[in-house]
Amino acid sequence: MLRNARWPATALLAWVLVWLLFWALQRLGLSDLLALLLASAAGVALSLLGPTWWRRVTIGVGFPLSLALSGAAALPAWAWLLPLALLLLIYPLNAWRDAPLFPTPAHALRELARFAPLRPDAWVLDAGCGLGDGLKALREAYPSARLHGLEWSWALRGLCALRCPWARIRQGDIWLADWRAYKMVYLFQRPESMPRAVEKARAELQPGAWLVSLEFEARALKPQASWCLDGGRTVWLYRAPFKPSQP
Repeated sequence: MLRNARWPATALLAWVLVWLLFWALQRLGLSDLLALLLASAAGVALSLLGPTWWRRVTIGVGFPLSLALSGAAALPAWAWLLPLALLLLIYPLNAWRDAPLFPTPAHALRELARFAPLRPDAWVLDAGCGLGDGLKALREAYPSARLHGLEWSWALRGLCALRCPWARIRQGDIWLADWRAYKMVYLFQRPESMPRAVEKARAELQPGAWLVSLEFEARALKPQASWCLDGGRTVWLYRAPFKPSQP
C-alpha cells in the first residue's frame, strides 16, 4: 500500500503507522525511550520506500521531529540523537557522495545477456548493492553466474544478504575494492560518480570485462550497446579495453 501511494501520501501513511506503533508500545508498558527507539527504527525502515533520498529522509525524521514538537514524551536531550544514529546506520554520510539508495527496477537487466554473454561461472559485481534489487535483476539475466554485492552500510548489507542468500554480499567501499576479478561490474550511481567509475574501470577491469551503468552514461567512453527501458531509463554497456567517446 505504501509503495503504491503517491507523494506525500507515502510520508503521511508512514508517519501514522509509526505513531500508532509508538502509542501501542507505550500501552504495553515500555519506557518512552525504548518506544522512541523502536518506533524510529520502524520509521527508518519505512523510509526505504521513498523514491528519492530526500523523501526517504523526510519519512525517516518525520516521527521523531513531530514527537519532539508535540511534547508527548518526556525524554532527555541526548535521546533525540538515537533517530539520527539510526538514519546514519542506513544512510552513512560518505555514501551520499554516491547513490544513497537507488533500487534497480524489476526486470531492468533482462536483456543484458543478449548483448553481453558471460560464462556460467563468471564473477559479476553489483557495486553498491543496497537492498539487492540490482542483484535480483542480474540473476534474472545470468542465473548461473557467481554474483557478488558490495555495500557500505552494514544494515543494508545485512538486509541484502537476507534477500539474496544465493549471492556473496560484503560490506565495504566500492572505490577501494578490487574489480580485477570480475567479468562484469554493474552500477546504478549518480552522474557525479561516473567519472570516478570510468577511471577505476580503466585501471582494473581486464580485457573482455564489462561495465554496466543504469541510467547514467559514462560520457568519456564509447558504449558497446545501449537500450531504453519502459520507464525511460537507459542501460549503458561498455567493454574493456574501453574506447574513448567521439569528440
